[in-house]
Amino acid sequence: FKIQTDLPSIIGTSGRDVVKSIYQTPTKKMSKADIDNYKLNKVFTAPIPDLSAEDQELLNEVKAHRTTPRDARFPTQNQANHCWNRYNEWLLCLKSTKDEEGCKGMRNMALQVCPSIWSEKWDEERGEGIYPGINVGK
Repeated sequence: FKIQTDLPSIIGTSGRDVVKSIYQTPTKKMSKADIDNYKLNKVFTAPIPDLSAEDQELLNEVKAHRTTPRDARFPTQNQANHCWNRYNEWLLCLKSTKDEEGCKGMRNMALQVCPSIWSEKWDEERGEGIYPGINVGK
C-alpha cells in the first residue's frame, strides 16, 4: 500500500490520482483460505472475548455456515423457483437412493434457500400424501 503524505506532491495531481495512490490495493494473488478469512473478518470485526467450549463451538458453526451456491438456472432476485427445485432435487435424491444420510446435504441446501414456512408446509403435505411435487413414497 502506498499512502501519499507529502502535501506538495499532491498539489498539481488530479483528485483521481490521489485517491488511487491512497486506496491502491495489493496485486498479490489471494488463496481461497485467505479470501474466506478476509470475508469472515469483515463480518466478525469486534474482538472475541474468551469463550466457553460450548460458545466457541457455536461461533465456529456460525462461521462455517454457508448458503446454497449460486445456480445459473435462477439468475433473478426472486428465488422461489430455485427453492422449489432444490426441495424437489432433495426428494429425487431420496427416491433414487433411499439414503437419507447421503441426501442430507441436498436437504440443507433446500432449507437454506427456502423460507422455513414453505419447507414446513411441504413436509406436512408430504406426510399427508398431498404434496404436488415428487412423490417419494414410503
